[in-house]
Amino acid sequence: MNKEYNTVRITSSSEAPDEQPFLPINPFAEPITAMSTTNPVRPGDDDMIDIDFQNATTDRSSNGVMNVDLVNTHYDDFQTIDWLKDLMRDRFRHRLLRAKSYQSLFNKLLMYHDAWSGWLCVLLVGLSAGVIAAVIDIGTNWISHLKQGICLNAFWLNREQCCWASRELQYDNVNSEECPEWFTWPQVFGTYRKGPGEYLLSYIMYIFWSTIFATFAVLLVKVFAPYACGSGIPEIKTILGGFIIRGYLGKWTLLIKSIGMMCATSAGLILGKEGPFVHIACCCGNIFSYLFPKYGRNEAKKREILSAAAAAGVSVAFGAPIGGVLFSLEEVSYYFPYKTLWRSFFCAMVGALVVRSINPYGNGHDIQFSIDYSVPWSSFELLPFILLGILGGLWGAFFIKTNVWWCRFRKNSRLGQYTIIEVVCLAIITATIIYPNPYTRMSMSELIKRLVSQCRVEDMIDLCDYPSAQFHNGKIKGSIGLAGSGVHQAIWKLFFALIVQVILVTFTIGVKVPSGLIIPSMSIGAITGRIIGIITEQLAIQNPSFILFRHDCSKDENCVTPALYAIVGACAFLGGVSKMTVSLVVIMFELTGGLNYIVPLMAAAMTAKWIGDGFVRGGIYDAHIELNGYPFLDNKEEFNFTTSAADVVRPRPEQSLLLAYLTQSGMTFLEVENLLKETTHTSYPVVISRDQPYLVGQILRRDLQIALSMYFYELKKTL
Repeated sequence: MNKEYNTVRITSSSEAPDEQPFLPINPFAEPITAMSTTNPVRPGDDDMIDIDFQNATTDRSSNGVMNVDLVNTHYDDFQTIDWLKDLMRDRFRHRLLRAKSYQSLFNKLLMYHDAWSGWLCVLLVGLSAGVIAAVIDIGTNWISHLKQGICLNAFWLNREQCCWASRELQYDNVNSEECPEWFTWPQVFGTYRKGPGEYLLSYIMYIFWSTIFATFAVLLVKVFAPYACGSGIPEIKTILGGFIIRGYLGKWTLLIKSIGMMCATSAGLILGKEGPFVHIACCCGNIFSYLFPKYGRNEAKKREILSAAAAAGVSVAFGAPIGGVLFSLEEVSYYFPYKTLWRSFFCAMVGALVVRSINPYGNGHDIQFSIDYSVPWSSFELLPFILLGILGGLWGAFFIKTNVWWCRFRKNSRLGQYTIIEVVCLAIITATIIYPNPYTRMSMSELIKRLVSQCRVEDMIDLCDYPSAQFHNGKIKGSIGLAGSGVHQAIWKLFFALIVQVILVTFTIGVKVPSGLIIPSMSIGAITGRIIGIITEQLAIQNPSFILFRHDCSKDENCVTPALYAIVGACAFLGGVSKMTVSLVVIMFELTGGLNYIVPLMAAAMTAKWIGDGFVRGGIYDAHIELNGYPFLDNKEEFNFTTSAADVVRPRPEQSLLLAYLTQSGMTFLEVENLLKETTHTSYPVVISRDQPYLVGQILRRDLQIALSMYFYELKKTL
């Protein structure tokens, strides 16, 4: 017998005179000398790839048509996987398990373990992603408040937790807590009197801590895990598309990105931590996949786990399990079979349950920006909602162009060699600019929470300064009344915050620290939405007889809710940058709990995408994929085939002058077999038809051999 080294080969009948039942080669086995089994093939195995090794005709084996190499278990770094080969290997492995399961009870248990190993793997991914996300949220809140002071009696508590049990709790003009238990840094150093000295010391300590946190984050990334920078979503899309980036989903990247996210976000840089949760969850998916050889040793199957992990990343970041599944399906996944949909849903659900159990936000919810109002919106408000969508689309186009330009400049200039200095300088500049404004001093997550919340009776902040306002149900403060001076001041402060965030986020996204774009885009959109909401509210109050307001605002009731405009604005501006639609709307209503506002969210998201597509094709993640030169082929993109095969491929000089090619439809198996007999090419161009020889792709000789092997085996079974 000839030895077969993991190669599927058709042997002639003279080599195997006695017919034996078929058993496929184990792709993971060592070289073998013979194949035999006493177990018959069951009829239910017809969906598996099956090749008859014993009963093929001699002529088909002699010409090499059926020589098929099925095994290549290792891919080099920056190499694209072979989807067909890996899925083929998994089917042979499953076929082997099915065949062996009839031999003993142990083998049958192994087959059952193989069947539910995918569910166990995504369960572990969901649990780990939820725990890590909760720890990061708790740590970020504590470190972020550390820039302004410390709870001396219990240093591990953040500002909000420190003042929970205080009997002298007060709030400032932006609704931040003040209590004797919380010590600002001037108070720690013995300065209790309000004045210029106290303000200057607070200013200096804010800049000092911001610089320390940013420096620590960039040093961690540069020294231990260079792949931990950025959001990771462009690279995750590329990896899920079949590209290999060794170390990008490793344990060091997971650890450094988790710590770096807390430091970079707490430094006050205009970036978010929610986007990198997708990268962190995929790191968990990659690590746990190696516990199950079914996924750890097969790159195509591993991407099923990574797709579920991406869904869990969005779920734990926003408390939006359904939105996470849709995000994975719409935005990042390339190969998404039906069973992956259910596993992604299960993984996202587990992650959301873990976050809710730990309760990192301290509000009893698993979402950050929960709202408790359901004021109906009026028909005329579709106009400002669409306006927000237009502004979101324009913002997305502006940001994508400017940020890509700046990242390309950084990459091609000497600035890219001084990553630490760049981050330190950026942290100092950012802290210096944002401290004087209380709306930029607070974290962007806290700012969004303020903007999407409706005014209450107890709120004495600037945004709720309505001197003649009425109260409805003793709970919600109505907008029936002119805005006071506090609202006017708040608008100017918010406008300043808008300008600062728009400028700084352009230069911040892309630096060598963990950074996400989701929260900054939502913050910019929420500010714009709240400003437009207040303007619309005041116009409706002062002009109740105007044709747009006559029907809905003539009664003595609340007809405009400015907080709703903040939600719609956040959706529109995030949609303008990411170009998401369905998943974005679902994430937004899960994130806020505003199920009644789906139509405004849909109108804003679609308008933002339409406007943005008019200036830039693709979202920010696609732009960064193109900027970095990743070999990503978008399966949702439409291509116009205008290049003929003869313009791209040439026949070998020693062979016929006629180009060997296949048509995308209409060829028979016999024609394909004759083509392989007559030529020895390793790949063949695929054209539309003989009359229209426009190139649409290529196919490897090996893949044709596998398809023919399957066909002839199925044909033999029917005879």
